[in-house]
Amino acid sequence: MSPTVEQSVLARLVTDASHSVTISVTLGYSAADPLAVAMAFPPEVSLHDEGVTWVFARNLLDGGLRAEVGAGDVHLWPTGRTHTMVELSSPDGRALLEFETAALRSFLFLTYAAVPADVEDQDLDMDSALAELLRESH
Repeated sequence: MSPTVEQSVLARLVTDASHSVTISVTLGYSAADPLAVAMAFPPEVSLHDEGVTWVFARNLLDGGLRAEVGAGDVHLWPTGRTHTMVELSSPDGRALLEFETAALRSFLFLTYAAVPADVEDQDLDMDSALAELLRESH
């Protein structure tokens, strides 16, 4: 069984209105997919009845605690020493969230305890994974 990490954290959903909404977000990590982290959003703040989960690179989350990072659908950047912004974009819309950096750092610490960064890709068979991906696309 692969080690997993799951942690609920609060985030402030920044809206166009003059107020923001505080939501609970579940952060997830599994050693079975050691390069990725997940952010799960409850149904009440998503456009889907079952909620929405975003999956992106663990090193993107790590880098976003120190500097602006991201390309495509996920961007992160620190705002001062205590908060980190996460911007998620999809065809359905855009969400801007503010997290306490300490909560994200705590979660990352637990993921690195489960699978250190220097070994996260040791067991990956990139040739097999690429061959499987190409097989699925035909």
